[in-house]
Amino acid sequence: MDAFTRFTNQTQGRDRLFRATQYACMLLRYLLEPKAGKEKVVMKLKKLESSVSTGRKWFRLGNVVHAVQATEQSIHATDLVPRLCLTLANLNRVIYFVCDTILWVRSVGLASGINKERWRTRAARHYYYSLLLSLVRDLYEISLQMERVIHDKAKKEKSASQDPCGYSVADEETEWLQSFLLLLFRSLKRHPPLLLDTVKNLCDILNPLDQLGICKSNPGIIGLVGLVSSIAGMITVAYPQMKLKTH
Repeated sequence: MDAFTRFTNQTQGRDRLFRATQYACMLLRYLLEPKAGKEKVVMKLKKLESSVSTGRKWFRLGNVVHAVQATEQSIHATDLVPRLCLTLANLNRVIYFVCDTILWVRSVGLASGINKERWRTRAARHYYYSLLLSLVRDLYEISLQMERVIHDKAKKEKSASQDPCGYSVADEETEWLQSFLLLLFRSLKRHPPLLLDTVKNLCDILNPLDQLGICKSNPGIIGLVGLVSSIAGMITVAYPQMKLKTH
């Protein structure tokens, strides 16, 4: 109960909870729409989804400041690849949140001369760039983890003095995919924060891909991946040790 209280007391925690609710409504609405006699339930889910989406915009008003702070922190990363990827990703997040704020200003009627579609496309584009750069960083971190797994395995085999009897190039050619997937699984298993961050970014990127028309998806898929991403985000907020650190 105390953990839940601490979670909901954080702005990011409340935003993740609202986000999970929003995408859960979207997914349920998509599943129930084809069924007869569910019109009232679908309408209620649609209203709830809209209300939660509006509420989330209030939580996101301060995200520009958080994104600027994240940019300042990423500049000091010691490794060149994460420093470059995260700095550019956070800069794109700053622009995304600025666009999002402008859209919010229009939605509440404070400014009427704003082209909604143009700013929505700009927001989606910079959100896409941010997630793409974050995924590049994840791939880099995964490659480092895979190298460590290979190194540790080589040390164990050397210490055990295993005899590589029966091994052939043909075995390597036929089993390379299985070996790669096993190596990837072991690499992510030993680094749960990296697994969570990768899953979250992969799920999130489908939304801007759909909005930009690069890869169209239906509301059911967007709702499902949005829910998975929200749960991953909730875990990192509730358990800070599960958040991928920058070195």
